[in-house]
Amino acid sequence: MPIDSGAYAALTLEGAAAGIAANAFTPADLLRAALERIERFDPVCNAMITVDREGAGRAAEAPPPEGVSLLAGVPLAVKDNIMTRGLRSTCGSRILDDFIPPYDAGVVERLRAAGSVVVGKANMDEFAMGSTGENSAYGPARNPWNPRLATGGSSSGSAAVVAYGGVPAALGSDTGGSIRQPAAFCGLVGMKPTYGRVSRWGLGALASSLDQIGPLTRTVRDNALLYDAIAGHDERDSTSANRPLLPCLPAVEDGVKGLRIGYDPSLFDKEGMAKPQSDGVRRAIGILRDEGAVVAETTLPLIDYGVAAYYIICSCEASANLTRYDGVRYGVRRGAADLWETLSATRGSGFGDEVKRRIMMGAYALSSGYYDAYYLKAAKVRRLLAEAYRKAWNAVDALLLPVTPRSPPPVGREATALENYLGDVFTLPANLAGIPALSFPASEADGLPVGVQAMGAHFREDVLYRIARAVEKSVKLADPPWTRPNPEGGR
Repeated sequence: MPIDSGAYAALTLEGAAAGIAANAFTPADLLRAALERIERFDPVCNAMITVDREGAGRAAEAPPPEGVSLLAGVPLAVKDNIMTRGLRSTCGSRILDDFIPPYDAGVVERLRAAGSVVVGKANMDEFAMGSTGENSAYGPARNPWNPRLATGGSSSGSAAVVAYGGVPAALGSDTGGSIRQPAAFCGLVGMKPTYGRVSRWGLGALASSLDQIGPLTRTVRDNALLYDAIAGHDERDSTSANRPLLPCLPAVEDGVKGLRIGYDPSLFDKEGMAKPQSDGVRRAIGILRDEGAVVAETTLPLIDYGVAAYYIICSCEASANLTRYDGVRYGVRRGAADLWETLSATRGSGFGDEVKRRIMMGAYALSSGYYDAYYLKAAKVRRLLAEAYRKAWNAVDALLLPVTPRSPPPVGREATALENYLGDVFTLPANLAGIPALSFPASEADGLPVGVQAMGAHFREDVLYRIARAVEKSVKLADPPWTRPNPEGGR
């Protein structure tokens, strides 16, 4: 029988799969509810750039794949920098406004093979450059907990559409915190996997040595389920790790008894650190101790050097990667008298301010006479940071720390680029070191969710899921207030 919008929005991935298996509803029923939910909430939240009604409809009516798949028939959203065959993929930029890829990204292939229904493409900061969701050429995504506030970036739309119940899960990408910060701001679970664990083939690159695709969901179990579905070796990605993959979902309920978890108390007093974020970590620490984990003070390696090293490396790689967008081979082209004027007109009108800023920063740092002073020095700091984290796992199994030093800022707040960059101070070390990191809700404050994150050793995502699940059992968030039905029926 059909499922109404409210009941659909409460479904988890596992719940949706169970309902389909029990013939309580069909994939087509779920898709109708998803589209109704998107029609109702997206005009305010602006989470979706493209909704693929026809393609999703065909997928929902298709026969299920052979074998058992907990994703078969379930609607999902995909960040707009992850290529989808025959479906517009803009990377949040006007320069790719009309770009329709001829192929699916590796992760999308896996989703389709599992029978998932890709509803559409989620909004994002242009080329994943941003920490608030406001740098999209298609307007800012807004937070379902309070539409006046930012979602966090750059996987802004992926977080918003899951938070308001448009889909039970979505894929994002994380270069310096772009999955984890939106997850924290929107009350979700967001995983940045080990570098190389999930294929980057078909991802619109920002910084190739930092980018990683990962899942955003409302529960820890759902996150592990979607991670298991997309993780694994892909020979088309030269950085893909060719090593055995142990599924994480079976380990989620293993508990944390005996796990060694470190935290750095100096972060609580760090300049710009908001009290709700510090209190969230403290609450998670208390829960984990009660569940049998060994929690001890430690020092977060080289935290004060990460931002500078990251933004030099990221900008340099972005400057190199974005040279391909010239209006000649693909994407929007602005005609002019000759080649150089065409390039200037295309890139000048196609790129937004933040993209131009990082291209110029990267080109400067890579230029003759400055390479050693900037890029090479940043690369050395990165190597030291990665080695420091590698040594940290001799003493602890995971590190617990804030996701961000602040609560969600208002959309349209005036802030300098440096202020926005500092919002990534706790997330970007995981990208520099290539280690997994998981954001999950730990509390609420002032009517908003507060997330914390756990970082772990390479390829130990299972440990992070165990930690998050232990906290999740004691922390129950309500639905975002803006999406709840009011007494008169309303939303």
